[in-house]
Amino acid sequence: MKKTSKALIAATAGAALFTLAACGGGGGNAGSAEFSDQIEGTLSVWGFENADEVGTSRVELADAKVGESDVDVELEAAAFDAQKFVTRVSSGDIADVVQMDRRFVATYAAQGLVMPLDQCFSVYDLDPRERWYPQVVDDVTYDGAVYGVPQFYQPPAILLNQRVMDEAGVSIEDMNTSDQEAFLAAVEAMTVMDGANPTRMGFDPQGPQKAGLWMLSFGGQTIDADGAPALDDPANVEAIDFLKAIYDLQGGYANAKSFVDSFDVFGDGNSYVTDQVGAAVFDQWYPNVLTSYAAQVDLAATPVMTQDGGEPFTVAAGTSFVIPTSAENPSAACQWLLELTSLEAWQAAGEARAETTANDPGRNGINTGLFTGSPEADQALRDAYATGNGLSGFDQVIDTYYEVAANGQSFGASPAGQQIETELQNAVTAALLGEKSAQQALADAQAAAMRAYEQTAG
Repeated sequence: MKKTSKALIAATAGAALFTLAACGGGGGNAGSAEFSDQIEGTLSVWGFENADEVGTSRVELADAKVGESDVDVELEAAAFDAQKFVTRVSSGDIADVVQMDRRFVATYAAQGLVMPLDQCFSVYDLDPRERWYPQVVDDVTYDGAVYGVPQFYQPPAILLNQRVMDEAGVSIEDMNTSDQEAFLAAVEAMTVMDGANPTRMGFDPQGPQKAGLWMLSFGGQTIDADGAPALDDPANVEAIDFLKAIYDLQGGYANAKSFVDSFDVFGDGNSYVTDQVGAAVFDQWYPNVLTSYAAQVDLAATPVMTQDGGEPFTVAAGTSFVIPTSAENPSAACQWLLELTSLEAWQAAGEARAETTANDPGRNGINTGLFTGSPEADQALRDAYATGNGLSGFDQVIDTYYEVAANGQSFGASPAGQQIETELQNAVTAALLGEKSAQQALADAQAAAMRAYEQTAG
C-alpha cells in the first residue's frame, strides 16, 4: 500500500463560513451517497494533522484494513482551514475525507457540502449512539441526520491546587459550584491581591472561552433544538452574573485577565508549580501537561456542578471527520473512518501511548488516559493504562475526568455555530468588563447571531 503526504500553508479565515451560501447546496439531507462495503481505488484524506503516536498508530491500522481491498491512501497532513475548504469544494478539488472541529459540521451540512452518514453506518450495522457518547453524536447531528464520525472528547473540570487550598483553609467540598455562596467565599479566601491586581487567582473560570459550559450548567443554552441561537436565555444571564462575581472578587475581569495572560501555561513556571492559582477550569488534556512537574505540584479535581440539583456536569467538544458531497470514493472513506475510530484502533493508540510513557522519564510513569469519544474505548484504555502512579493526586484527577465524561452535554449543532460562539464570547467579555449588563450584552449578541443564522440556514 502507498501513502503520500502533501504540505499546505495554513491561512485561517473564520469569515469563510459566511461565504458558504454562495457555494450552492440545498441543506438538510442533500448529497447522500450509496455506501457499499465493496471498496477499491484511491482514498484521499485532508486535515489529519494528528502526527503523534496516538494518531499515527490509528492511521496505520486503518490504512492496513482498507489496503486489504487494494485501496491506496493519500494523506494530506495539514490543519483544516475553513477558507480553503470552501475554495476547494467550489473548485471540485476536495479530499474524500476531511477532519474538522465538530462546530463546523452543521454549517457545511446545512449547505449540502458534506454527506449524511447514516447509510454508511447501516452498511456496517453500526449504531452511532452506541459507539460514541450520545452528546458527542449530538455535536454532528443536523436536521435528523448524522454528518460526522467523531473522535476525541475533552471534558472540562475544575483542576485544583491542593497546596493553595490547604493554605487558605479551603476543602474540595467548598469548591462545589452549585453552592454559590460557599464557592465565592472559597475563591476569595484563596485570592491574593496587590492593590487592585491579583498576585494569585483563587479561581480562573476561563470566562469568555468557557462561557457555554457555565451557561449550560445553569440550565441555559446557546443553541436551541432547531439549531437557532439562544444566547438571550434568562439562565445565561444568571451564569454571566455569576462569572462577573467571581472576577470582581479578584480585581475585576481586566486585571484578572492581564494576570492570567502572563501565566507560563506549558512551562516550568506554570501556575500550579508557582501557586499563581488555587483552581481553574481545564480540559482533560492539561493534567497530561503537568505530569512532568509531578514532584512540584499537588493536584486534585472536581467537576463543575449543575445549579439545579448539584450534579456533576461537563460539555462535549472535539473533532470529527466528514465526507464531502463531491468525494470520489465515499465507500472507502466510510470504511477507513470506522476503522480509524474502532476499538481496535484505539487499543493500538493506547498501547503506543503507554510505550511513550514508559520510555519518557519526564512523564514520571503517569498516563492520564485517552478520551476517545467512545465510552467502550475509554473504559478499555482506562482499565489497561491510565494511572497517576501514586503521585501528587494524579490518580484522583484522572478518575474525576473519566467519571464526569458520562455527564456531558452537547452545545448543540447549528449552521451558524461558529458565529454564535464568536458573538457569545464578545458579549461575555463586554459584560465582564462592565461595558453592558449581562442581559443587554446577550440580547445584542442574540440579534447578531440570529442574522448570521438566517444567512447560513436560509
